[in-house]
Amino acid sequence: MCILFIAVDTHPKYPLIVCANRDEFHHRPTQAAQYWQADNSDKRILAGRDLQAGGTWLGVSETGQFAGLTNIRTAQAETHLRSRGELVVNALVHQLDHQWLAEHAALYSPFNLIYEQQQTLFCFNSQQQTSTPLTQGFHAVSNGSLDEKWPKMAKGEQALEQLIKQQGELDINQLIEIMLDNSTAKDELLPQTGISLEWERLLSSIFIKHAEYGTRSTSVLLRDKCGSCSFTERRYDGKGRNLGQQTFSLTVTP
Repeated sequence: MCILFIAVDTHPKYPLIVCANRDEFHHRPTQAAQYWQADNSDKRILAGRDLQAGGTWLGVSETGQFAGLTNIRTAQAETHLRSRGELVVNALVHQLDHQWLAEHAALYSPFNLIYEQQQTLFCFNSQQQTSTPLTQGFHAVSNGSLDEKWPKMAKGEQALEQLIKQQGELDINQLIEIMLDNSTAKDELLPQTGISLEWERLLSSIFIKHAEYGTRSTSVLLRDKCGSCSFTERRYDGKGRNLGQQTFSLTVTP
């Protein structure tokens, strides 16, 4: 998962709005969003699935709780560590907390994990060993720190804020449209994350198109005041073409 835009308590109907893009190598096998049972658990989650390592990048539990993940970009990747996708599954099934994450973070490559605890969203940054609450307002999470003002983070956050303020009832396709922005940032505005300038340019857009690596899917979550959720996923091929879209409705009984 590369980028998430999250609106907390900014809409009269939906206290939680999440728009997210998953960026990944095109050859990595992936299962479209559906309900599936987590390993060693009788609980189901609604999420896409990484068929290589078995985890996921973003999902919702049957009780309407949300979790999502981004990697923290570093120059060198360690391949012997555990898959970060299992963190999202564990957050949805086992209700992770800051202490557990701090104790186990070294088992994984650097990451941000958005997780819920006692009806509050937190972002755990594994490099800083901090859990920051997502307060009322608009937030962006990408491959650095929470709300770090990379150009694409600021751009998407502003677009989401403008749409919510202009629209009464939200249109899923308009929310997805925010995530299709493939404009890149000027060189002088690019972050320096230890990769080449060519890749910094490529990865500076909200929607990434490249023959080897790019945006594989867009997810939109709307959670209403009762905790019920609408979850939409749109998938793309290696040329950024729409492979299909589906919406799930998850009703939570108060």
